[in-house]
Amino acid sequence: MGCLGNLLWFLLGGCLGGIAWCLAGCLWCVTIIGIPVGMQCFKFAGLSFFPFGKEVVYGGHTGSLLLNIIWLIVSGIPLAVGFAIVGIILCITIIGIPFGMQHFKLAKLALMPFGSEVH
Repeated sequence: MGCLGNLLWFLLGGCLGGIAWCLAGCLWCVTIIGIPVGMQCFKFAGLSFFPFGKEVVYGGHTGSLLLNIIWLIVSGIPLAVGFAIVGIILCITIIGIPFGMQHFKLAKLALMPFGSEVH
């Protein structure tokens, strides 16, 4: 399912989502203060292009906790809610369940991107 799922995901919107995240990351990285946020946008881009077969490992330290709290307040909650809503809609059909599960993976990453790694 991984190869076929990634191909379908990429063709049906993953390409546009990944490019959008890359552009957002580039815009954030223009300023020195925005580089940490830009790096998280690149993490989302990598997962948005091909999410099947990738796992997100959560970890970190105190610095990432503080950055996650700021991220959560500024943009994490709306992103997570958006991904969760699309995931729920996709899970209504049997065919959409694998894609809905990938949206739930993105929703969880949207809540805690700092200190996490995509493998």
